[in-house]
Amino acid sequence: MCSQATAQLYSNSTPSKDGSVKVQWLDPKPAYNPGTTFGVPWPRGRYQANDTVFTVSSDNGESVASESWITGYWADSSVKWTAHAITASAAEDGYTVHAGAKNSTTRSSPPTKLTVKESSDAIEISTGKITATFGKTGSVLLKEIKTSKGQIVGQNGKLILRSQSSVFDDEDRQGQPVIDYFNFESKIDNVTVSKNNIARALVTMRGDHRQIDAGDSSSPAHKDWLPFVIRFYLYANSESIRIVHSLIYDGVPATDFVRGIGLRFDVPLADEFYNRHIRIAGVDGGILNEAVQGITGLRRDPGQEVRTAQYQGKKTPALETWDTRVSSRLKWIPTWNDYALTQLSSDGFTLKKRTQAGQSWINIPGSTRAGGLAYLGGATKGGLAVGLKDFWKQYPSQLDISNATTDTGAITVWLYSPSAQPLDTRPFHDGLGQKTYADQLDALEITYEDWEGGYDSPYGIAKTSELFLFGFDSTPESDTLATLTDYIKAPPVLIADRNHIAQSEALGTYWQRPENSSESAQTIEDHLNFLTEFYRGQVSQRKWYGFWDHGDVMHTYDVDRHEWRYDVGGYAWDNSELSPNLFFWGQFLRTGQADLYRFAEAHTRHTGETDVYHLGPWKGLGTRHGVLHWSDSSKQIRISQSQYRKVFYYLTGGDERVGKLLTEILDAEKAFLVVDPRRKVRAANITYVADPEAILIDVGLDWSGQAAAWLIEWERRGPRWQEAKSKLLETMKGIANLKNGFVTGEALYNLYNGTIRPPSQDPNNQGVVGVSHLTAVFGLVEVIAELTTHFGDDFPADFEKAWLDYCYYFSATQAEQQARYGKAFGKLNLYQGHSRLTAYAANKLGNATLAARAWSEFYSTDGFKPDAPWKSERIDGSKVLFPVDEAAWVSTNDVGQYGLAAIENLALIGEYLE
Repeated sequence: MCSQATAQLYSNSTPSKDGSVKVQWLDPKPAYNPGTTFGVPWPRGRYQANDTVFTVSSDNGESVASESWITGYWADSSVKWTAHAITASAAEDGYTVHAGAKNSTTRSSPPTKLTVKESSDAIEISTGKITATFGKTGSVLLKEIKTSKGQIVGQNGKLILRSQSSVFDDEDRQGQPVIDYFNFESKIDNVTVSKNNIARALVTMRGDHRQIDAGDSSSPAHKDWLPFVIRFYLYANSESIRIVHSLIYDGVPATDFVRGIGLRFDVPLADEFYNRHIRIAGVDGGILNEAVQGITGLRRDPGQEVRTAQYQGKKTPALETWDTRVSSRLKWIPTWNDYALTQLSSDGFTLKKRTQAGQSWINIPGSTRAGGLAYLGGATKGGLAVGLKDFWKQYPSQLDISNATTDTGAITVWLYSPSAQPLDTRPFHDGLGQKTYADQLDALEITYEDWEGGYDSPYGIAKTSELFLFGFDSTPESDTLATLTDYIKAPPVLIADRNHIAQSEALGTYWQRPENSSESAQTIEDHLNFLTEFYRGQVSQRKWYGFWDHGDVMHTYDVDRHEWRYDVGGYAWDNSELSPNLFFWGQFLRTGQADLYRFAEAHTRHTGETDVYHLGPWKGLGTRHGVLHWSDSSKQIRISQSQYRKVFYYLTGGDERVGKLLTEILDAEKAFLVVDPRRKVRAANITYVADPEAILIDVGLDWSGQAAAWLIEWERRGPRWQEAKSKLLETMKGIANLKNGFVTGEALYNLYNGTIRPPSQDPNNQGVVGVSHLTAVFGLVEVIAELTTHFGDDFPADFEKAWLDYCYYFSATQAEQQARYGKAFGKLNLYQGHSRLTAYAANKLGNATLAARAWSEFYSTDGFKPDAPWKSERIDGSKVLFPVDEAAWVSTNDVGQYGLAAIENLALIGEYLE
């Protein structure tokens, strides 16, 4: 069960008649609100874009400075989703979004001080608190950050990259190759700025990394590499800038070893050394409070007022007021030029400083999980604070403060620490002698890894990180920096009333608020809460963190070792297998748990970036579960499924990075020409031909991945929405025209026009049976359920019939299957997960007998049983490396499918549960 502390309570309110919707903070009201963006859904047919104005007010009815835009439309072109950006201000307890007709009495947003000026070589944005100037060419992304008082507190912001050509694999280094080292910096290729810019402005930069030591005799030339997209968000009246940094790996694993990825800013320094301040966030609100030249703890006392001022970050009293025994000897007091905090694991950081290069480092007591924020500046000239979200969770990370004794200091946030071992993306084994498909299939039988030479490649995977900048006219109080550290750990999130989200049907009708009308329903709710709490606990206990790993969970448990099978083939990282993503988001929509939102957010970020290819021949496809996120040879759209990212996208008001990922999937079908996902197991009489007019696709796994992308593009009215709509409609028509509909299994798809024809072994459409237990468990159910609400009364009846047939017959008796299709489906599994298909059919047909069958399948087939322990057991002592909570009966496959079946069965046939 979720605790009161982690569950956000909502009223049982519904949208008012005037079109107002309550919006509340995910967590308790934040102490700091530098501006935020959120999404709100609307019922089909209620509002038209050209006739409606959307505004925001506080709970007391006062208008809030804001900006609104449409992010999604229903099939009838009425508004489906809107995004709303509110400016920086003291946070209200909640807000109300109003949808009103365009007329003279329409509520309007108060004006803001946000301004955007664009020239041929720069973009200047003023929020009213800071002015940021962005470059459009060269290496400098952020040229300058200036406060409202005109003080420059940051400049020359650029990306930096270090790499090397090899690593030492043996400690004695005998026979090891000579290692070449390379240094790079950002190279801007393209810059855009948002249009309306009322409450927020967005600058988007694209480029890659250019070698800066090319031509140096000690460093051979290296190509430009590691493409990046970096987005800067600035809100009116805010002194902060949010940065979303996305990096794509396009190196060669055997010769490209990243040893540092960072973002560096110069900080002008003019205050006396003793009035320059270093602040670094530690643990639980703790801050390291130091000065470049410390005058506390000396043998002679400058005076309490002086000491207190320095510690608090204020300008010290005039030097002539100090005790002369100190002021006359300042030259003998060391000045500290450099600081470094290094987080090499999720459980510990080290901290050190030095007076200058060439002198030894002095250790500062370290601790466990650093807050991820550092400040450099002065008491009168101000400075810059920089923070990295999930700092310790995506270790190895690092914060450097350098050149603090010069006129221009620097802060570097290392997304990958140069103090760590180089980033190694090589395969974890050499193939073990697997030379043929027969070998690979035989190996699959023992380690569950589907390996194939050349397919264990990271080329094209990505990583996204969030950073924050804060500009100050003077050194801020430590409590202020502690508040900012809390902010970057969990940036405030606004969520529309969940009753309204459900009633809008914008995310389908297959989920509802928790059901406790009966003892059986309450038991299921308890089980769902146990599973989400257990997985969140496992992330912390099992240390599922790291640069590539943060956000993912493991697939299967090893009972003997009391450990998840992190090193056993396909049983290791889950990579979205069997849709736990959909379960976690569905459970959040139902319960509103803040901790679950953060968990699902991290899962969305990871699975959409590292588990999916964004460059190369497999662009748009993802990788099946494995020891490394990219090591399995099965590259499929079932992993890159857009449905997995849809809830996060719309709730955040259209997160631009996730929006880009959704767009990429539109072209995933082109990868079908390169890789046949079933190449190793095809029947001898079936030939896969890479023909763009006749690609053999799975009408469940492959089609649902494309259909989700098409639907979202159509909803968003993206640049290819007409193509997407046409292909969606055409493929639905084609599936309906197959004699056996979804039961056919595979069909021929034309990627030019979206037509679907029977497979080559059934040219006359006599009907074939190709049912797989995987067809419907990667989002197919949820995609079709949302299609029904999107279309409303216009949902194609023949397509719905084909789908309802599949829903009914998958779990029907073999005799029924034989009678309907002339052939039984054979041995299948995942019946508990498929009970939601039966429930779907029962709900649509109003069939009580079928509903009873669905509940029987849920309780009495495979998956989790009612008499399972439904609890974890503490394992400690010599059995394990460290104490853990174990639920050996749990697997992520079953969690995803049980969770979705429970949620959807309760929503669709809950009244038949008893």
